[in-house]
Amino acid sequence: MTAPPTTTEQDQAITATVLRERSRLWHFIRRRVADQTDADDILQDVFYEFTQAYHLPEPIEQVSAWLFRVARNRIIDRFRKKKEVALDDLNNNSDDEDDAYRLDLMLPSPDAGPEAAYTRAMLLEELQLALEALPANQREVFIAHELDGISFKEMAAQTGVPINTLLARKRYAVLFLRQRLQALYDE
Repeated sequence: MTAPPTTTEQDQAITATVLRERSRLWHFIRRRVADQTDADDILQDVFYEFTQAYHLPEPIEQVSAWLFRVARNRIIDRFRKKKEVALDDLNNNSDDEDDAYRLDLMLPSPDAGPEAAYTRAMLLEELQLALEALPANQREVFIAHELDGISFKEMAAQTGVPINTLLARKRYAVLFLRQRLQALYDE
């Protein structure tokens, strides 16, 4: 029977994990959070929770996956506190309310005046139309991966579709959306 790790060994393991995962995790958060200060706060919250959980008797099985799951939850919590308007509240053409909360946060604030509100509504409408124009299998993969945060491995396990097929579907979806929305970026 092995002895439990000492506090020094635990601290070294935590430090090694933070150094190894910090950059990837920060970029993951930053892609979803427009404000850098909020992203930094979320990152600190995630690592604080990690240090607390690491000292519990039950070990964390897959540390990297655990960190990203906690980060995703913290992002969702932060946005709920800010009471952002959901994409579906502005554009009632979608059936699933949870699909667009991250994209919604990258758009101009509805509180920033009439011009920003108009721009926001126009962008949401164009985005919704572009998503609806995608073939169903590409749209499902794009939404599951980008908006719901489901990994390709999880999707493959759930659907039985090979990972490479899912990757190809997402790639085609991204190429289509880029082309379709390019005019908006040019403006």
